This record gives sequence, structure tokens and C-alpha cells, in this order.
Amino acid sequence: MASEREARRRAYLDKTAAETDGLAARGAIFGGNAFSEVLLVKGELSEAEKGGEPPLSGADGKALRASLDRLGYAPEDWEWALTVDADGEPLDVSLFRETVCALDPATLVCCDEAAANLAREAYADELALLDRLEEAMLLPGEIAQILGMRVLNLGGFEAALGDAHEKQVMWARLKKIAPLGEPF
Repeated sequence: MASEREARRRAYLDKTAAETDGLAARGAIFGGNAFSEVLLVKGELSEAEKGGEPPLSGADGKALRASLDRLGYAPEDWEWALTVDADGEPLDVSLFRETVCALDPATLVCCDEAAANLAREAYADELALLDRLEEAMLLPGEIAQILGMRVLNLGGFEAALGDAHEKQVMWARLKKIAPLGEPF
């Protein structure tokens, strides 16, 4: 007989599976560990990704995973979502917002401006309440606190990998989102 703790764990897993299955059926594309602190959001797909390669399986994904590891995140403590559907069309704002809510990250990282633009639209009301204009505009490198989650716009991570200086800029931005630690 399963313990109460195991039954509760199973209920959480079943709830998450039902939510993510429903989102995927409506066109949301995401992967990784659905119980992660970090959600990497990408809207500008590489040619390889457009050709069928998994999202963030190229140099950008390797660099992001290495950066998160260096910051102290566990190797499995990240997930990803696309801001486009299977046809390359932008996600509906409400579907994007629902996806982020279901995945419930502590930190949302917009890897490019397409992702940041959809986040700006999805969280326009919350962003309008922020005091600092840089945060409210989700300018690259700024951390905005929205609905209990940190939001960072990297401003073109994949494009920056070809330039040594820009790689350093991206690393400086990523260092702002070190793990938060246990909430207790």
C-alpha cells in the first residue's frame, strides 16, 4: 500500500502531466524537467531547429546548460519552451502565459527578442506596475519580478555566441540569476 506521501507525490505528477498534455495538444512546445527552477524561452529558431533538431540542442543549448551548471544549478534543473508553434507561428499570448504558469519556474529566461516580445505582451499588466522603466520594458540584462518569478531577457543569446565580447555580456547577464536556494 502506498504511503500518504507517495499518494500526494503521485497526485502532483498526475496533475502536472494532465496540464502539460493539454498545453501540448493546443500547440505549446516545451521540454526538459517540468519541475525546474529555470525556464528557457526561445522564439528565434536556428536553421537546425527549423530542420527538425530539438530546441536548444545546438551550441546555444550547450552554452546555456554549461552556464547554469557553473552558476550552481543541478544538471537537470532547467526546462525550455518555444514561443512559436509547430508551424513557426507565434503562440497565442494566453497559451504562452498558461504554459509558463503550468511549468511554474522561479526564473524565466528569454533567450531572444522574439521570446521577450511575447513575454512583454503576456505580462503587460504586471510589467506596467513596475517602478523601473528598464525592468518594465524587459530590457536585455534587467531582472524584473513578475508574479513571484524573476524574468531576464538575454537579448539574443544564440547570436552572441559568435563574438567573444558578446559572450561575456551574456555571461554577466546570466550571473544575475544564480539559484535562489531552498525556500525554508
